[in-house]
Amino acid sequence: MQFTYVNPTVIHFGQGQISSIAQSVASSKKVLVIYGGGSIKKNGVYDQVTEALKSHTWVEFSGVEANPTKETLDKAVKIVKEQDIEFILAVGGGSVIDGSKYVAAAAKYDGDGWDILEGKHQVTEATPIGAILTLPATGSESNMGAVITRAETKDKLAFMNPAVQPKFAVMDPDVMKTLPERQLINGLVDAWVHVCEQYITMPTNAMVQEGYAETLLKNLLVLGKQYDKRDNDAWRANLMWTANQALNGLIGTGVPQDWATHMIGHEFTALWHVDHARSLAIVQPSLLRNQIDAKRGKLEQMGKNVFGLEQSDDLAERTVVEIETFYHSLEVATQFSDYETTKENAIDRVVEQLESHGYLQLGENQAITIPRTREILESAML
Repeated sequence: MQFTYVNPTVIHFGQGQISSIAQSVASSKKVLVIYGGGSIKKNGVYDQVTEALKSHTWVEFSGVEANPTKETLDKAVKIVKEQDIEFILAVGGGSVIDGSKYVAAAAKYDGDGWDILEGKHQVTEATPIGAILTLPATGSESNMGAVITRAETKDKLAFMNPAVQPKFAVMDPDVMKTLPERQLINGLVDAWVHVCEQYITMPTNAMVQEGYAETLLKNLLVLGKQYDKRDNDAWRANLMWTANQALNGLIGTGVPQDWATHMIGHEFTALWHVDHARSLAIVQPSLLRNQIDAKRGKLEQMGKNVFGLEQSDDLAERTVVEIETFYHSLEVATQFSDYETTKENAIDRVVEQLESHGYLQLGENQAITIPRTREILESAML
């Protein structure tokens, strides 16, 4: 267990914290406020941002999609370059924050921003970013990762770079009050799988990372069980903070990580516009069963420490059933049939996308080869 860890994002957590951006962004900086479809104008967030930036010069860019596309974001890149923007304020969920990271990096590059996603350009600088989180799910508000889609080719790729880590993040649980039910559930599922990707690998001696991951999973289980009582400050605050801690880098530090569920799930989103979180719920149980022997030790540990199951020869298998039951309790499907052709052709399309991106060996052991991926898809798709 050897690592270097730092998380430089300043977190302003709690009710009324949006006003803190007045001091977090120097008034001398010209700001671009980036947001999504306009819900922030209905729930009061936009008005709070406007009030906090009353001493600043700022412009806005709206229309970032639920899965942010290069085509939309390049319009914001143009604004940053042409109007000499000095600071980007992302107001939204993970998609808006991810998109803002792309804008921040691409604005400092003379070539095509997609080069960043394909690894043809290594980011060395970016326009500084701050985030106001409106949907807890991805942890993007305090990490250096982003996932972007190129609509033209249905490619969905990720990049990570410390230059795009937000300088600060405002996390006010009150903004969750007006979120649609589907988005709240997606947040629960997304955070759950983020923890699993860093935890369900192989047993380690990293007591802090494993113990904290188990605590986060138990938090999410409780929040799921209390979903019908979700309209209270404590429920909202605990989901927002748990989702942040799931992917701020801590529980994955110094331990093996998987992320195959994400790589495969991304193709469901790119091809059929499946919600990101729901694509993960479709893939994960089938993937765990496919890799059950390699993951047996950790699944047994999860079964005992998270679900409270008794030791048995089939404990790993029962743990996967418990994971599925958690998703089903939230009315989230764990299989997929909404493709436009035959099942065989749908599987071929996912595999072709993975092959085109070079994802030929996935997972912590690089054991999920293309034939294994086909097996997983065969089980995950009806």
